[in-house]
Order: sequence, then C-alpha cells, then structure tokens
Amino acid sequence: MKIDSNGVRIHVRELGFDDGGDTPAIVFLHYWGGSSRTWHDVIAALPNVYRTVAPDHRGWGDSDKPAAGYALADLADDAQRVIEALALRRFVLVGHSMGGKVAQLLAAHRPQGLAGLVLVAPSPPVPLQLPAEALAQMESAYASPASVEASIDGMLCAKSLSPAHRRQVIEDSLRGAPEAKAAWPRSTSREDITREVASIDVPTTIIAGELDRVDSVAVLQREVLGRIPHAVMHVLPGVGHLSPLEAPVEVAERIHDFVQHLARVEHDA
Repeated sequence: MKIDSNGVRIHVRELGFDDGGDTPAIVFLHYWGGSSRTWHDVIAALPNVYRTVAPDHRGWGDSDKPAAGYALADLADDAQRVIEALALRRFVLVGHSMGGKVAQLLAAHRPQGLAGLVLVAPSPPVPLQLPAEALAQMESAYASPASVEASIDGMLCAKSLSPAHRRQVIEDSLRGAPEAKAAWPRSTSREDITREVASIDVPTTIIAGELDRVDSVAVLQREVLGRIPHAVMHVLPGVGHLSPLEAPVEVAERIHDFVQHLARVEHDA
C-alpha cells in the first residue's frame, strides 16, 4: 500500500491485524541502502500474533523519490504519518542503522501509543565524523554492483549472506534515489540529536553485532546506551552490521523477548 506523507507516497508492507487486545504492533525502519524487504525474515520468524508494519523510507524501495527532503525530521515525520494513517493504537518501534537514528528521533518526540523502542545496530545520535577518504568511499558505496558487493564483504557483514539475500542487498542499494544515497553521508548522518534522545521515556533495548564494523559494540555502549535513559543492550555473537539478514531468527527472538518483557512489566505495575 502507499501512504501520503506531505505529498510523498510511502510504500508500506503490512502483515497481521490489530486484535483489539494488548499486543502492540511492531513498526520496522530499515537501514541506508535497504528497504522494507530487509525485515522479511525477521518478521517471518516472529510469532504470528503481531501486526507488523514496514515502510520503505522515501528515496528507497517502492516509495517516492523526491529531489529533496531527506533530513532526519523528514524521515521521522514519514514514519509518524504511517503510524497515524494505520491508526496504530499501541506500537513498538524497531529501527536498524539509519532507521535506528530515525527511530531515536521519533521516540524522543514521545508519539502517542509508543510502548517501546528496539534499536538494531543503530546509528548513534552524535554526528558521524569521517576522514575525507572514508567519506568518499561511503558516497560511492552504492554506485555499482561491484561497489555494493565490496561494501557487503568489507564493511556490512561478518557472516556470509545467502545468494538471495546478497542479490536483495545489491538490488535495494542500486534502486535508491541519487539524492537519498547522497543525503545520508553528506548531511543526515551528521545531524546531532543527542539532546533529543535524553527525552526518550519508553523501555529501550539495543541489539548489537559482536563483529559490527560500522557501529561497534564499544561505540554503541558509549554513544547510545549511555545516552538513552534505562536502555539495555544485547550482543549477538559473530554477527556484523546487517543483523536482520545475517541473524534474523536471533533478532526476532530479541524483539519478541522485549515485547514479552513489556507485557510483564505492565501487568505487574
């Protein structure tokens, strides 16, 4: 389906339905270079009691590709409009990498119905600082099939992807709008939302990859865990940055455990 967000049509993959009970919906935000397809195996590994919502960020997947509007606030507003359009009464927000930084900003706004936050290998709220050479490499990472493959092998993954997942990463990366590809390394990743994340007031869990070469466990401990009140961290052994594709069952288990924990806390309150 497509949902309008200030004139930009956001493509959304939705499964399940609101059963009218206390089980929250789960909203998934993907990484820079990915799409809603990134979450397919994670969603498939979850118990089928959840309503799941996975949008394509603007500029990626099957969403519109405007010439501008790729700031964190734009991406967070898109997600908020999807949540409102689908009338999600109660939901858990899950964000991976770039989607994790978007999720942090949205959670800091304390949207109505937000029950919890799951950050999967999230980009930290601090500005990304890269040497000029590394920045140039990042800007050209999704320029060709060969450059995407080099990124997969040299930076994104610690485990070998299946041939199907490898093709998917290449396809999704190449399909991105030029403006969306350029915006993250040049500007969006450099936004500073450290003041905002201190306002997050829902239970938060961080899922880190032990062998993540993009945002290491140490960086996430210092820059994310240390800034979000009451956050906790789980480390997945032997996993790199693309944990939703490298270890989807393990990611799904951590998400499900988190939602079950929310239910127990609320029951005991």
